[in-house]
Amino acid sequence: MKPSAEHLPARPAEAHALAVARTLPASRIVCTTAGRGQAAYALATERPDAAVSAWFLDLHPYNASRAMWSPAPSNLTAACVADMPPGPYDLAVVPLAKDGEAELSRDILQAALVNLAIGGHLVAGIDNPRDKWLREQLAETGETVRVRPAEGAAAKARSDTIAYVVQKTRAPAKIRDFSCEVVFRDRGNLLTAFTRPGVFAHRRIDPGARHLLGAVDVAAGTRVLDIGCGSGCVALGIAAREPSVRVHALDSSARAVDCTRRGIEKNSLANVTVDLEAEGHVPEPGSWDLALANPPYYSDFRLAELFVESARLALTPGGTLLVVTKQPSWYLENLPRMWTNVFREEVKTYHVIEAVRA
Repeated sequence: MKPSAEHLPARPAEAHALAVARTLPASRIVCTTAGRGQAAYALATERPDAAVSAWFLDLHPYNASRAMWSPAPSNLTAACVADMPPGPYDLAVVPLAKDGEAELSRDILQAALVNLAIGGHLVAGIDNPRDKWLREQLAETGETVRVRPAEGAAAKARSDTIAYVVQKTRAPAKIRDFSCEVVFRDRGNLLTAFTRPGVFAHRRIDPGARHLLGAVDVAAGTRVLDIGCGSGCVALGIAAREPSVRVHALDSSARAVDCTRRGIEKNSLANVTVDLEAEGHVPEPGSWDLALANPPYYSDFRLAELFVESARLALTPGGTLLVVTKQPSWYLENLPRMWTNVFREEVKTYHVIEAVRA
């Protein structure tokens, strides 16, 4: 049976933040999530007269949440976009992870405060009962920070979490820009990419992307896919080499797509397109010549498997897949089942895997 929002419990930090949020009045609510949008769903269900927005940065949890909500309350909207849907809100619910990216957490907290109405409340929870970092971040806003224990069913997880409430009394004195320009050179071209918190890789060009660019030579007219484009450095580099080359980039991160689009505009590249895509669907499947990928290492290679299968469906027979990785074993074990001419080249601490679609 498919899990539903009523039966799949929220992760501890989100459950704690939700329990605190239930004690606060609000008719305009925005929620982030540590799982599948359970806080947003619960508040929308319990407050049918409130407008509740769920903000996602990645299509995978966005799609999973909407599937679990089905049917969703009519007052609940979901958005997978690079920036928080604009307020004003009376309540913002932000669960965070102790091992999350610090700069992304700061960015999300700032967005929540900026979009709150004066008098509105920010509830932030974290899965660290000895937390000092989050409390310090909230205190830097100049607002009063109150510690709130969980109540009701969520109290069982209280020993593993802590939550805070901040009431906005004034507009923030300073708004920080967390985005960054990254200038890099590829084959004589000086290019500018943009990065933001939550985008791979923020404030730098990833060494794996460097090695992938170094491994690629493209002929005129080649049709190239960049699967999981991140900030778009690989797509920009390949497109800048030859104007007749067509490059299509895709990523499940709304911010990655936003950064890649900004890079396309900044470098005036008319031969690059980018889509927000989580399932690997591409225009004109079966017609692409080259697929490039730098898959993430987590999820026990499930995402790597999705990248490889997306490339197989997208490529023309005889098309080539190039993957850069630090963990080549999975590819060397699995690619020969459906690919030919599987080859590995070691480049420093990385491995470039090449395979041809049969």
